[in-house]
Amino acid sequence: MVLISIGRVKADGIDIFYRHAGLKDAPVILFLHGFPSSSFMFRNLMPLLAGLGYRAIAPDLPGYGFTQVPIEREYQYTFANFAKTTEAFLDALDVKRFAVYIFDYGAPTGLRLALNRPNDVSAIITQNGNAYDDGFGEEFWAPIKKYWESGSVEDRDALRPFLTLDVTKGQYVNGSPHPYLIQPETYHLDQALMDRPGNKEIQLDMLYDYRTNVELYPKFHEYFRSSGVPILAVWGKNDTIFIPPGAEAYKRDAKHFELHFLDSGHFALETNEAKMAGLIGGFLERTA
Repeated sequence: MVLISIGRVKADGIDIFYRHAGLKDAPVILFLHGFPSSSFMFRNLMPLLAGLGYRAIAPDLPGYGFTQVPIEREYQYTFANFAKTTEAFLDALDVKRFAVYIFDYGAPTGLRLALNRPNDVSAIITQNGNAYDDGFGEEFWAPIKKYWESGSVEDRDALRPFLTLDVTKGQYVNGSPHPYLIQPETYHLDQALMDRPGNKEIQLDMLYDYRTNVELYPKFHEYFRSSGVPILAVWGKNDTIFIPPGAEAYKRDAKHFELHFLDSGHFALETNEAKMAGLIGGFLERTA
């Protein structure tokens, strides 16, 4: 059995924690997590893909997991900076070409990275990682979009209930046909890290900055068309945050596209790791 390892590397003035598995000279798959998770979400998938001959690498983004951002760095928590930091992380590990698995916040991070390094991305695997207006679940995003429009303290404070354990747990279990199989340490770890002093303000900053990703959607779509990058969408069909039309929308611009729906919610990877590994391995073998 392939084991997963952990490491730290300094890049962009940050001490980045990451998980990795597989041989160093194997084709790389970069895994980018979303809110409110970390590289921990890939703990079961990475060894499976390493067993198929890939090198799996998953960093914790700044403000998440166990990555440490020095106070004197005065880091600005934005998706533009997430992409910049991720690029510096790849340079620190001397990664030149890679497929990228994008989920939730990892989607705009990875796609911004692809805009900067279009020739380095061999394939995209999107698991509930949105890049289209079609993908926004109205009920979930309505109060966030209200905050985008106003930028007010009142609308910012109205989002604080999003940062509670009930909502964190709900992102994992809602829509799953067997929520009792989802390991509770997932959402408890996410919440414990989010409850660190000052971290909830980071989360609110990121919710506000998400609007800048929507402004880039036309550039993402043009990148899909011009690059011809193969795209695999594996989507939890019961997700109310990024809904199924967001997965289907990729076919409008992708030249090489596959779509698979899973009977699951937002965190579709949980309990579906073996199936996901098979879909990714087959897709990359055929395309990248």
